[in-house]
Amino acid sequence: MDQENQQYDQPEQTTSGCGGCQSDCQLKFTLNDRNSTFSANAVGPQDQQLNTYDWLAEVPTNYQTTQMVEVQFKNTRKGYYKNSTNLPLEKGDIVAVESQPGHDIGRITLTGQLVELQLKKAKLKPDTEIKRVYRKAKPVDLEKWEQAKAREHETMIRSREIAKSLQLEMKIGDVEYQGDGNKAIFYYIADGRVDFRQLIKVLAETFRVRIEMKQIGARQEAGRIGGIGPCGRELCCATWMTNFVSVSTNAARNQDISLNPQKLAGQCAKLKCCLNYEVDCYVEALKRLPARQVQLETQDSIYYYFKADILSGTITYSTDKQIPANLVSISNKRAFEIIKMNKAGEKPLRLHDDDYVEPSKENVDLLSQDDLTRFDQRINKKRPQKRRKPQGDNKSRDPQQEGGEVRERTENRPRPKNQNRKQQRNSDGAKPQNNGQRRPDSRPPKKRQNNNPKNDKKNVDSKPSSAPKAE
Repeated sequence: MDQENQQYDQPEQTTSGCGGCQSDCQLKFTLNDRNSTFSANAVGPQDQQLNTYDWLAEVPTNYQTTQMVEVQFKNTRKGYYKNSTNLPLEKGDIVAVESQPGHDIGRITLTGQLVELQLKKAKLKPDTEIKRVYRKAKPVDLEKWEQAKAREHETMIRSREIAKSLQLEMKIGDVEYQGDGNKAIFYYIADGRVDFRQLIKVLAETFRVRIEMKQIGARQEAGRIGGIGPCGRELCCATWMTNFVSVSTNAARNQDISLNPQKLAGQCAKLKCCLNYEVDCYVEALKRLPARQVQLETQDSIYYYFKADILSGTITYSTDKQIPANLVSISNKRAFEIIKMNKAGEKPLRLHDDDYVEPSKENVDLLSQDDLTRFDQRINKKRPQKRRKPQGDNKSRDPQQEGGEVRERTENRPRPKNQNRKQQRNSDGAKPQNNGQRRPDSRPPKKRQNNNPKNDKKNVDSKPSSAPKAE
């Protein structure tokens, strides 16, 4: 049986139609120019792991073929039970099923003929005893079930403390109570064999229930917790995968994947299960390629294996063993032809066929969209000076008269104090004498800064005179 690791949501009695409605919903769509329907009755509850789509849900006699139903408990733990009393059961119904001891509470996830196929997938032995469904869960059963689920987290924390005090090398990952609260299942992870006989005695005395220990692996724990994989989809171990096969690094080598532990490992810290999905196809494709150790000899040089596109059958060779130099890509058919020629003592002129035409290479400017000189442009540009408009209303004036008045106004305007030195010179070309006094329009000379720290105090105490001294 599969194990699981998440809390149930609030129990609901109706999930017959889309979104829990009682009506039979159908979504019409077109497939290969034919109108088809997608039945909401075939979709299982989406809040649990290992959902199954019942593609036989719309068959009229589907539910009459078998009395077997699939019941899911906490997370990925499922069981198959017999509806011996022919109760009208539908997907999503919460039922009380037979257990040892007492009864357990679960939710129906599959009914009809598809349950028989699920039994084959679960590989149940023929002599396995099939338990039966008692009844639909009553309010009293649901109340006990909720009380039992409320104790699970506290029990898990307390059991970890007990296992640590007994110095057991194990990790208790989850605790699941039976629907009636008479039994508790402890899921643990351990690298080796653990003697937990003393632990069972202490747990039974502490919680006053029947104790069952189940050992799970890292992949099963990841499926119980759930999550999103690097592909963007929900984890395979939480949606459909129940049988876990060992994965080795040879699967990555056969698919020509770089052996990066961070990329090859999944959320369970083990190699990803999806490495085995296409490995058989790659192994068959590798048989149609020459060995990597084979060297191809031409009249120019010797070529060594560099890389290969396994599925397309294209091989790339290099003239250097260590670095990519003079790379040439050829088909596997051409590679076998050259190998046959080399064995016969012949060397072709080049690796490509005689009819091969090299494609023209177009130079692609990666920086065509970004101009490197955009930073050389001046940010602060001098704004053009605006001409001053003459005061008064200029609309009714003649432009010639207006220009004359402006010219007269500028000529009669007094000159500013800071005139040019050329205009301040005398008629004989000499500079005007100011008799040792500072000109009123000139600024006082700046004092020379003293960077010597010894004179900082003197500079602070001395105050500049308000007026310059006369010579």
